[in-house]
Amino acid sequence: MAVVTPPAIVILGPGALATARRVQTLYPGAQVHALEGRVAGDVAFSELGAHLRECYTRGLPIVALCAAGIVIRCLAPLLANKGAEPPVLALAEDGSAVVPLLGGLTGVNVMAREIGAALAVAPAITTSGELRFGTCLLNPPAGYALASLAQGKRFVSDLLAGAATRVDGHAPWLENVDLPREAAARHAIRVSAHVWDGSPDDLVIHPRSIVAAVGAPREALADNVRRALDAHGLAPLALAALVAPAAHMRDASLAQAAAELGVPLRFVDSEENTAQATLAALDLAADVERYTPNDDGVALACAAAPLDPRALGRARGKLAVLGLGPGRADLLTPAARAALDSATDIVGYATYVGMAGPFRADQQRHATDNREELQRARHAFEMASEGRRVAVVSSGDPGVFAMAAAVLEALEGSDDARWHAVELAIVPGVSAALATAAQVGAPLGHDFCMLSLSDNLKPWTVIEKRLLHAAQADLVMAFYNPISRARPWQLERALEIVRSVRAPHTRVVLGRDVGRPGETLRAMTLGELRSADVDMRTMVIVGSSATRGFARGDGGEWIYTPRWYREDA
Repeated sequence: MAVVTPPAIVILGPGALATARRVQTLYPGAQVHALEGRVAGDVAFSELGAHLRECYTRGLPIVALCAAGIVIRCLAPLLANKGAEPPVLALAEDGSAVVPLLGGLTGVNVMAREIGAALAVAPAITTSGELRFGTCLLNPPAGYALASLAQGKRFVSDLLAGAATRVDGHAPWLENVDLPREAAARHAIRVSAHVWDGSPDDLVIHPRSIVAAVGAPREALADNVRRALDAHGLAPLALAALVAPAAHMRDASLAQAAAELGVPLRFVDSEENTAQATLAALDLAADVERYTPNDDGVALACAAAPLDPRALGRARGKLAVLGLGPGRADLLTPAARAALDSATDIVGYATYVGMAGPFRADQQRHATDNREELQRARHAFEMASEGRRVAVVSSGDPGVFAMAAAVLEALEGSDDARWHAVELAIVPGVSAALATAAQVGAPLGHDFCMLSLSDNLKPWTVIEKRLLHAAQADLVMAFYNPISRARPWQLERALEIVRSVRAPHTRVVLGRDVGRPGETLRAMTLGELRSADVDMRTMVIVGSSATRGFARGDGGEWIYTPRWYREDA
């Protein structure tokens, strides 16, 4: 498949769902984005224009099952940089027409042909170069980079006007392309790691075939690499990876340099902190041309064909601990979604791993029992220390009675240097208390606390003490894990403690499965609340003396706690 980033398949009604699912099978990890209230998909959205613009800005390829004009009007304000746009296609709901709209340089026509082949329709490709030659010369395959877009446009225009060309260098993707070829042609498609000499008759394509090796971090490292390339007439776009000793894996300047150069950062185990030792540790093929280190401590190696960065040493592993929110796709934060999308491995309690999908075929799932938090965290660090990108998932927010604390506890208790070299990120999510509160208004509008009523990890006497103090402090209280089959009596005892301090008319909110199918919300008073109203999947919010409610237009009730506070409230 030509598309690396899975596309957003956008639908507006149930009539498009079957076609969307067929397209989804072509791209592992792709999700169906569906208009909320009209049709159920993998991701819900409420306003088409805003959602399309968000996907476009994030760089997501878009397959929109609606009229082409709608897509164009929605995205029109963003159409400034042709070289940076993701592929955008319009697709008829019944699959009878495939229209590539944007992204000619990022593979939109390739996608159009793939979708057209799957749906047995001819894509409506209108790009002159592709119609004439059967390929986009300005969109070389992965592992290659176009030297100059402006020059490339002039070159294609010359060919369309009747000029012939020759191919200098190895370009296997052009072997069966219908180009006007002449062995002695003035125009040339030149595939080379060396810089373009400015010839107006050349279309220069750089294979990403160069490795830059360093021995230790230095200031202005990216500039040092550029100087080393320039000294040998090599193009920065031909750089495939920056490689450094694993001993410096945690040095932020290396990651910054790789980001400035736009290449992956890889690490090798090297006994010496020298560029030559780093290069030697890669064990490159004998025919790779090597360049001795310059004064800035950068050694280069150039292969005849593109190099796969994944085969060069290993990456710095990453462990992202993220919150899935309450369960609804649109309440998953963009940062959490990005961490999931980039992960090679998904780790967590089986229920939450299931909530995190759908997954790409190359993503491994590691689901365990809910009581195995430390073992789960250690397994995640082991995988991340091997260079993998691991996502540890929790519901709600990972730092609220969830996996972030277990991950940090596992790390603190380990003396394994590989674990401490892992890049660790805690990605916040929408907690159950926040999701429930938002549904009814703002009961957490003033000081509040969150309490777990489970005594699996702390004594019940501690829970009772905290309940009493929170009630006496007149804090709004959110109860997690309020009751279970193994703890049928504890909620009733908790309510006894709270009622010893709080008035019977204190407002209470019960949210069950908020953000998931079948969610229910109930508002009542503390005097009316019974433990039979609650199960393990219920969030219980007990208001303060200031929490109040009033009728809303749909017959329900808004409940909130004012920002101000009076002792006699």
